[in-house]
Amino acid sequence: MRLIMILFTFLMPVLATPVFAEASDIGAVSRSVVRIAVFSSEDGERKFIGHGSGIVVAPDKIVTNAHVVEAANYDGTLTFTIIPSEGSKSYEATLIKWSPKNDLALLQLSDGARMPVASLYTGTVGDGADVFAIGYPANVDAALEESEADTLRPQTPVKTRGAVSAGRSSKSFDTLLHTAPIAPGNSGGPLVDACGRVVGINSFGSNSGQGGGAEFYFAISMREVAAFLRTQNVGFISATGECRSVAELTRAEAEREAAARAKIEAENRISSELRSNTEGKFRRDAELDIITSRENRIMLAALMLVLALGAGGAGFILHERAQRNPAIGAAMTGTALLLSALMVFLSRPSFDQVEERVRAALTKQVDKAGPKAVASTNMNGKKSCVIQLDRSKVTVSSTANVDFDWTSDGCVNRRTQYVENGGKWSRSFVPGKESQVSMISYAPDTKTYRIERYLLGIEAIEKVREARNRYDVKGCTADPASREKIGNMNNAVREILPAQPNEMLIFNCSDKK
Repeated sequence: MRLIMILFTFLMPVLATPVFAEASDIGAVSRSVVRIAVFSSEDGERKFIGHGSGIVVAPDKIVTNAHVVEAANYDGTLTFTIIPSEGSKSYEATLIKWSPKNDLALLQLSDGARMPVASLYTGTVGDGADVFAIGYPANVDAALEESEADTLRPQTPVKTRGAVSAGRSSKSFDTLLHTAPIAPGNSGGPLVDACGRVVGINSFGSNSGQGGGAEFYFAISMREVAAFLRTQNVGFISATGECRSVAELTRAEAEREAAARAKIEAENRISSELRSNTEGKFRRDAELDIITSRENRIMLAALMLVLALGAGGAGFILHERAQRNPAIGAAMTGTALLLSALMVFLSRPSFDQVEERVRAALTKQVDKAGPKAVASTNMNGKKSCVIQLDRSKVTVSSTANVDFDWTSDGCVNRRTQYVENGGKWSRSFVPGKESQVSMISYAPDTKTYRIERYLLGIEAIEKVREARNRYDVKGCTADPASREKIGNMNNAVREILPAQPNEMLIFNCSDKK
């Protein structure tokens, strides 16, 4: 089947997002897909001559096909207008690199314009993997009888679904063979996986007119695209992990948390039982010690009483015999013994001292355990958290360690108050400029830090910002009313968000030294 460098003439009906692909992920990458309108200028008049598609790879840079912008090499009047998928603005752009050898080109947005950036998947795309072609096929515009003005306003791009057939590549440059239909106007648009990560740039297709049969399509591989961007010193977001379902990860995380909590409860129960047993032993020992001490003192007091009586009797006899001085000495000795017996009897330990002795014994046992055992129960202080890639879904975010200072009342870094719910402390974050929302939580008992990130369109993020701005919450606070306000803010934000986040980042935390 002969390959030709053409724009395509056929578009299959748009297919629904497959079950394992999450619609919010495909919608998120669509924010970064643009229509590239090409204009020429003749006698001072600006004339629309065609369009292609492109993908934002840096806030101010767009990748497309070389053949989309090829005419700029021989027509100096050509200009490019970038039309995003949403909003009301369009942007001018200039061609900064043209690479016909691999059908790639790089455009620079003018006047400091910035757009949401897509994530590029630089790993290996599996044979049979589900993929989606996203762009602006011209025959859809024609079928909808859209005018030029309609074409030049922001519109949602068209998505089609297919599968990758690995092992077949163009001889000219590295490509991916796939079955996601594209047509004229799709050129330069992205081919993405089920997680919304760009795996290729759609370029050309087979000619079904030669020998009949179905059409197949080719996307420039990410290996070619990444190398091209590096030669232009373009920093891009790169992802390499396998595509995962947030729903499955959430279920697995819930099971993990349940198992961790069950383990903690079991350890606490065992510790409580050990403490109870130890406390019982200390109590029995204290009771026996007090009983023995009481019996010894009573016996000693009784002995002294007998001796006092004996001394008193001896004194009486000596008095009768007119031995005055010996009689006085015997009487004094008897009196001293009697008083001593009384003091020994009264000083016998009380059973009220049992609890005091138990507490003292328990304190002595903790002291013997040393400072390490005490520190292990301390949840306050600085934490350093490391991402767990096997438990996370990462698309556009950094995987660097997260460090923060935590206090048991939910204050983070001494300036941001989190609120507790079911053992987790959480807070919603809505940036003023970026089109994303983060729901962040920390579970002190399991030392798990979790970021759920939602990549939203313009309309959705404005609704979230409106909900967030209804609540004036600043700084850390112990005031119940203020904490309730933060909880209400979290709920108001979450009610607007999609059912599943686009990213879920799980970190294990430890005490920072």
